[in-house]
Amino acid sequence: MERVRADDDALLARTGLIVLTLTSAESAYRAAAAGDVGSTAFVAVSYSTLLLLSRRLRAYERLRPGGEADQMARLRREVWALCTLLTVLFAWKVAAAMPSWPVAAAVWSMAALTTAGGYIALFHCP
Repeated sequence: MERVRADDDALLARTGLIVLTLTSAESAYRAAAAGDVGSTAFVAVSYSTLLLLSRRLRAYERLRPGGEADQMARLRREVWALCTLLTVLFAWKVAAAMPSWPVAAAVWSMAALTTAGGYIALFHCP
């Protein structure tokens, strides 16, 4: 039963990666075709960051509980940094599309709270 669940999880992860790759490629193509260098860079950086985050999370999940504390702490820092980068990237894009500065400020406030919450969850909660 456990083996079947692991196979299903791997299939789901591969399917998600394929969908992410295809949608990112299409978005990058459309942005490049429109001559929007900023959006093309946004898609490329976001996609790369998501791939790195996926690898780091998988490495973190494979660590045995109670072992290799230095490696676990390093992976936590990397996961938090990648999540923060993604949060800042998406907040930047969303805030730029907001009609007024108070709404954009609310977007940045939520991004800051999300980043702080992730830090607390990863580093201060057992």
